[in-house]
Amino acid sequence: MANPYKAITTALRERLSIIADREAYSKDPARHFQQLKEVSEQIIVLQGTLPLPVDPQLVHYFQRCSYDKALHFLEALEAPGTTE
Repeated sequence: MANPYKAITTALRERLSIIADREAYSKDPARHFQQLKEVSEQIIVLQGTLPLPVDPQLVHYFQRCSYDKALHFLEALEAPGTTE
């Protein structure tokens, strides 16, 4: 995997997209839940691919399943003018 930070950021964004898809939920709640479960499992796997040391704040967000906060943290790393 070329960039594990990009991969996990993509998965976190996909998770938000699935959550926001109310139409899919209303049409097939079981499938919607399955998609959410799959992307959540992918996020857990991708956490293990992050290069060490992982920022303690990011670790905290993942331990608490604060995925929105983790996404904001990672997006800040991508912002122009940031280093890393």
